[in-house]
Amino acid sequence: MGSCSQRKIGLACIIPRENAAATGFDLKANEAVSGPCLMRKLTLHSSSNLRPTSLHPANLRLLVVRLGAMGDILHAMPAVTALRLAHPGWQIGWVVEPRWQALLTAGNEGPREQGNEQGNKEALASSTGRASDQPIVDRVHLAPVKDWARRPLSAKTARKILALRRELRAAAYDVVIDFQGAVRSAAIARTAGARRVIGEASPREGAARWLFSERVKTRGVHVIDQDVEVAAAVAGETIEAAQPLLPVAPAAETWCDALLAPADRRPVALLTPGAGWGAKRWPTDRYAAVARGLIDRSMHVLVNAGPGEETLATEIQSATSGAAVPVSATLDQLIALTRRIALCVAGDTGPLHLACALGRPVVGIYGPTDPSRNGPYGTQFAVLRSPFSRRDHARRSAPELGLLTILPDEVLRAADSLLGGEKARRVQ
Repeated sequence: MGSCSQRKIGLACIIPRENAAATGFDLKANEAVSGPCLMRKLTLHSSSNLRPTSLHPANLRLLVVRLGAMGDILHAMPAVTALRLAHPGWQIGWVVEPRWQALLTAGNEGPREQGNEQGNKEALASSTGRASDQPIVDRVHLAPVKDWARRPLSAKTARKILALRRELRAAAYDVVIDFQGAVRSAAIARTAGARRVIGEASPREGAARWLFSERVKTRGVHVIDQDVEVAAAVAGETIEAAQPLLPVAPAAETWCDALLAPADRRPVALLTPGAGWGAKRWPTDRYAAVARGLIDRSMHVLVNAGPGEETLATEIQSATSGAAVPVSATLDQLIALTRRIALCVAGDTGPLHLACALGRPVVGIYGPTDPSRNGPYGTQFAVLRSPFSRRDHARRSAPELGLLTILPDEVLRAADSLLGGEKARRVQ
């Protein structure tokens, strides 16, 4: 691609001064001092020789392919939300695995088209003039690719793949963006039959690039910045990452009202001790120590127990004499709950990125994954990471050694810095 212009993204990182050396960030460039925190702005490079917007109709039909997982879908949403806000007349579809569809639509009955339902009038979706139960997409296409991988040669799998192909072709998309960069996601993108299929020039799986008709060289460090650069190629414009719009599910909001009634208007902290694999998982006894500290600070502490993580939450509950309350939530319930919290404490996992997407303060506890690429974004946050940690995505079961150097008192000081900068929002 041609020469590049630079633009600044707003507050991208808040790091408690006493923990700055442990984050792994280079704070020598673009840093400024603000109260007890160091603020660093990230620079995003955008192509300056993109296609002119005027070449594209107001009703362009765009398909997004980002199948999973939770955090990766949330990372793609600022780019797609930016396109939705810039082009309200576009028809936007999204191909996603069924388990993650609640990030896009509050309806779970299968493929959804934007209707005229009356949504929650308080929802952020009002900024687009769209229903709050499906605020950024017009159509959700379900692709249970993990089921297909388990039975690749079955007749049922073949029928499902052909049905998805017919569905995508019938929608007559003009452009497809593959944010996943895998061979299977690129194959689905090609299946749609669009003239333009856009992806990164250096995708996660190198072979995927040969299925793209347009390849975008990205220069951003964070994956959200990279996705924004790819999205900008659709209409040849400069766009900025937008606060994601997530669905509002009335039943989940009612569930959340009941769950938070015992909080008695105390600010809520949500801890997520689980992680995708063991090397990213900070020990539960340390989460329990953090929970006790937050309870001593008059916070109502909930412990998110994802599928298979119930034991972790129970251990923290026991270590706090029952004061920290385990919560097992569906995805739409987790969205409703996260909207109302005052603080999220977690490792590099989906619920942390959900809190960022919803603009809630976050303390991120990082080990083998790089927070400059996959860390919190778009909200107030503190990242703790040992200088001994190195990027390593090997699925090891034991916690990474650098992760074990992070102590509960450091996490509590980071939480204090965030809660001191923003008065803790109480339960409404």
